[in-house]
Amino acid sequence: MLERAATLALLLLLTSVGNMAQTVVAAHESARSDKFTGGKIVRAALVPGDPDLRITVNVPAFRLTLWQSGKEVATYPVGVGLKEYPIAIGARQATEIIWNPSWIPPDSDWVRQRGNVRPGEIVRPSDPRNPLGKMKIPLGNGYLIHEARSPADLGNLVSHGCVRMLRRDLYDLAEKTIAARALDVSPQQIERVKKSRRTLVVTLDPPLPVEIEYDTQVVEEGVLYLYPDVYELGTLTVENVRDELASVGLNADEISAATIRRMIARVTRRTAFAVSLASIRRGRALAEGQSVPLVSPSVRWDTRLPSNARRNRTRRDATFARGEAQRPVALAVELKRVVQPDRR
Repeated sequence: MLERAATLALLLLLTSVGNMAQTVVAAHESARSDKFTGGKIVRAALVPGDPDLRITVNVPAFRLTLWQSGKEVATYPVGVGLKEYPIAIGARQATEIIWNPSWIPPDSDWVRQRGNVRPGEIVRPSDPRNPLGKMKIPLGNGYLIHEARSPADLGNLVSHGCVRMLRRDLYDLAEKTIAARALDVSPQQIERVKKSRRTLVVTLDPPLPVEIEYDTQVVEEGVLYLYPDVYELGTLTVENVRDELASVGLNADEISAATIRRMIARVTRRTAFAVSLASIRRGRALAEGQSVPLVSPSVRWDTRLPSNARRNRTRRDATFARGEAQRPVALAVELKRVVQPDRR
């Protein structure tokens, strides 16, 4: 758990602009960029017994990707930390998968303002104040991947610095990891804990690499995506877009600064802007580019949970999260046993 002073220092670091914004772009570019994939993301089914896994999360795209041996195995929409409590950008490690987790509230004004839990208190899985849902995957320093309260979390800044996923996606991510690592836990054990409140802990040894990225301009399989600068780091600029295009062979004289500024202006807090490199080369970037949602409405308003489960979950979340800011920052592209405080 980061102390308050360290948290403030981190926030200052993440919200700086200018040279620092350039550093964030250079150090934490999307793994999906054509400059790393050669213009083609190879997609494949998971291979059981192949432990070469890693996870990437591009915050402005609200997307988590599971990779195995350099191939995309799965990608999931996510919610991330509020602007006031941003997720730390950079390399992290997933050390455990925990079904039916307890929650240890951090020593934070975010917790104290809510009043119904104490920092350091152990909030059991059955407690209605526990906001973590059926699973958490610790990433170190109190950061987690855990269950979303509802599909409305996806594509939004909603948490105290954690990554939130739908329950079914978390289960899928966990079960793929277990299969790839050939971990000593059976499908029967997993099914039992899904139906109970009993805690099950699976250790990831070695830890699973997780890269938290912050990339607002990505050329992916020949399409330029411009994502919102959700933490206001000053990364979505003409210069950075030009650099991304140059990295995949598009010359500066093929698109004007004025056109790039107009493309950037079409990025909103609910939509990204996408345009193919072919359209840019034809001088048709504005005419043929599209505004696209980052999270499909069919995902955001998923109703596959039984109605009573949705009501119970809503009731449980309201107990803890009353008054939490819900910032509508949805964008997404649809083309093609150390106990430590948790952030939540």
